[in-house]
Amino acid sequence: MITIIDYGLGNVLAFVNVYNRLNIPVAVAKSASDLANATKLILPGVGSFDHAMQQLDQSGMRQPVEQLVLQNAMPVLGICVGMQMLAKFSDEGELPGLGWIDGEVKKFDLSAMPRGTNLPHMGWNDVKPVVDSGLFKGMEQDVRFYFLHSFYFECHQQPNVLAVTDYGGQFSCAVRRDNVYGVQFHPEKSHHFGSQLLKNFAEV
Repeated sequence: MITIIDYGLGNVLAFVNVYNRLNIPVAVAKSASDLANATKLILPGVGSFDHAMQQLDQSGMRQPVEQLVLQNAMPVLGICVGMQMLAKFSDEGELPGLGWIDGEVKKFDLSAMPRGTNLPHMGWNDVKPVVDSGLFKGMEQDVRFYFLHSFYFECHQQPNVLAVTDYGGQFSCAVRRDNVYGVQFHPEKSHHFGSQLLKNFAEV
């Protein structure tokens, strides 16, 4: 059962709608007891890093989710700020992240970017898979997703990078460590590309 972790942030209904269209069973978890039938997890997120970490802590779901992911090796997909929470820490806040993937979240340096580049990075952009991954099955070329962010995930281990995007320079837009996946873009807003990625995640 694909289970969306609803801790007060993220486009939860949009994910439910996509999976309903795909005829893939989906549920929403608002408490620890709602995780009982989960086989895969989605951790969405919008807004600021510290607020997201606080919300997850206050939801009462952090400890059971960590047990499912770290001890039971349940696949999890972090999305946008949900991906950034997988890092050890973020330039955006002071709280530690989940630390499930070796990396940190950094703010784009506008001074090092071409003139006319703005933040946030908003809109459609190309995504280039750099390793074979079930997450991008069936869409290895001409892949585009919708982005909305000012911070990016910097992996400390290159093998953890699944895909890159260029925005005044290349950055990691999809990451993986074992059963932990993360994408910076919004598949729930990315039409057929997003639907294919969410379908692929259900099959990894």
